[in-house]
Amino acid sequence: MSGTTEAFARVKIDALLKDAGWDLTDGSSVLFEHALPDGTQADYVLCDRQGRPMAALEAKRASVDPIAAQDQGRRYAEQLGVPFVFLSNGEEVRFLDRQADAHARRIAGFYAQDDLERRIAARRVRRDLSKVAIDRKVVDRDYQIECVEALCAEVSSGRRKLLVEMATGTGKTRMAAAFIKRLFEAGIVTRVLFLVDRIALARQAEDAFTDHLRDYPCHVLRPGRGFDRAKRVTIATLQTMVAEYRGLSPGYFDLVVTDECHRSIYGKWSGALRHFDGIQLGLTATPCTADADAPPDPEDGKFVRDTLRFFELAEPTYRYTLPQAIEEGHLAPYRIYKAMTVKTAAEGGFEVRRGDLDWSAMDNRTRDEFEALFAGSETIAMDPNALERKFTVPERNRALVREFRDVLEKGFTGGDGVRRWPAWGKTIVFAVTKRHAETLAEMFDERFADRKPHPSTRYADFVVSDLGGGPAPDASAVIKRFKDEDFPKILVSVNMLDTGFDCPEVVNLVMARFTRSAILYRQMRGRGTRKAPHIRKHDFTIFDFAGVADFHGDDESEIKGGPVREVDRPGRPSDPRMLLTLDVDDHIDPASREWLTLDENGRIARAAEHEARACEVGVRFEAWRGEQEDFNAEQARWAGLIGSRVKADAMGMDAFGEWNFDEHPFAALGGYDQARRVFGGGQSLDRLIAGFNAAVFGQGQAARNAGSGPAGEG
Repeated sequence: MSGTTEAFARVKIDALLKDAGWDLTDGSSVLFEHALPDGTQADYVLCDRQGRPMAALEAKRASVDPIAAQDQGRRYAEQLGVPFVFLSNGEEVRFLDRQADAHARRIAGFYAQDDLERRIAARRVRRDLSKVAIDRKVVDRDYQIECVEALCAEVSSGRRKLLVEMATGTGKTRMAAAFIKRLFEAGIVTRVLFLVDRIALARQAEDAFTDHLRDYPCHVLRPGRGFDRAKRVTIATLQTMVAEYRGLSPGYFDLVVTDECHRSIYGKWSGALRHFDGIQLGLTATPCTADADAPPDPEDGKFVRDTLRFFELAEPTYRYTLPQAIEEGHLAPYRIYKAMTVKTAAEGGFEVRRGDLDWSAMDNRTRDEFEALFAGSETIAMDPNALERKFTVPERNRALVREFRDVLEKGFTGGDGVRRWPAWGKTIVFAVTKRHAETLAEMFDERFADRKPHPSTRYADFVVSDLGGGPAPDASAVIKRFKDEDFPKILVSVNMLDTGFDCPEVVNLVMARFTRSAILYRQMRGRGTRKAPHIRKHDFTIFDFAGVADFHGDDESEIKGGPVREVDRPGRPSDPRMLLTLDVDDHIDPASREWLTLDENGRIARAAEHEARACEVGVRFEAWRGEQEDFNAEQARWAGLIGSRVKADAMGMDAFGEWNFDEHPFAALGGYDQARRVFGGGQSLDRLIAGFNAAVFGQGQAARNAGSGPAGEG
């Protein structure tokens, strides 16, 4: 390379290498203008800690597409006797394994030195994947073995993005464990990331991998505790990963498995996945070939499109559906009991009279909202979906609780005239809001008081997400009691048991909430599909009190689960009453209290509240970062530093200002003046800061107030 523009590119390339942890001054890790046998020179040679070459790095000026140098880089690598080639113009980085890749692919940055060393070492023991046996102690069902074979065939063909659609309860995690083990034994991967969307699912995965991958230790990544580099498998939640991943090089993980993560992981939070230059495997129980152009819930269509686009596929690599699993005897069939109250079933909306509302309990904003709705009229028609959101009808809740108990005791007659009785046992109730869940839990507990061994025993309990999208206090303990102990028998859930929850003993599902999402409905339904021969469970019953099964076309023609009886027993109608009570109080917010403790090195050990807040800010930062598609490499680097700065001061910062550029770590890089240059001038930088603050602090606060977040719907 020669010329001023090439020199500028070299400066940027050097900065990117330093970001990846390379020492440019020790004289052995990075060699510059290295002479080759044919008389040419390699711009950079990346070496191991003993000074042995591992990769050639060909540099070009910013105006040249790096891929134009891939043949040149390949020739340099051949002369060096190394397998890897990096190409860069300072704006982007490309990578090529000359023994496996036809074309160089764009990656997020340079591999770290130890990541290259690990991959070089793995190549020395690599085996033919087709000659490595699948561990039949991990998977023993035909479809699981077929799935592993299909995935391995794709990997052997050089494909790096794989998607599996497998019904809930058919052993996706076991299949993934068998696939991972086969890749480990073949030397194709040496380090794996297993990504989930809730900490409870991380613990389930940890238990499964401890059982099935005993020779490959795993750990669950905790906020603020860093990665355990000695572990072969890292299990992490989406929220924790988006706050931590930028500290790793793109070569840290060889395989990334995404297990039923929140829909946005393939959209605005996909940066955490795209960062790693590894094989990508997605696992889902939801249909990935549904009509994405006209779904009842637009979010479903977006999920299907984003998922298939991320994996660059037209359909999943392997599919094993719920009807197949039931027909082959691996999952339990089900029956649906449908019964809706008058208010729930009102197609044109149910009538609310002005006199039904307690106007004295409303704040000014709520009063103005309802005045606009009534617009001088004495009545309005409300969508039944507003139940338990804007309105609550106590008698509706009492009616469905009575109906559930009556059907358990008296059974119901199907279309074939046969009388059947649902099983008494573990039951999940899907509710709308926290208040709705509390109300239903109390009503169920009272209705089944005669079946409790002691008045203080909870026959029914509830578990909900907190406003930040994570589990409320004691949620894990409540879920554990439901799974492991006799009581509670009934657990009412809001966004906690919809997806991923595994309890084979569940024999009844109660739909007390409506959703337009076919994906979410199928996830909810999947909570009952696991068989449990030890309690003689061979099927389960869905009690649909919200009309959700009809909306999604779920009946006996789709699943051979038995007859369906439609019931018109709404219970005693009652005037709707919305309680809008405002108890004004002021006291110290416990969440604002923070203890600062120091570790043995005198550094601040962050409190759990700080780490939770840092994760929350990190998720919103990644959403903002994912929308900045036109960033060059230097701008992306500075944006990453802004995100790190905000997360480090998560508890004390509510906006990022231009003054922050005069502080660490920006001051050492040139401060505000350099930031203006990087982002194209003062006005461009001002717009960037304003957009950043709106996304990370402004919109984020509104999202928290609304109870939204990446952990669940509604």
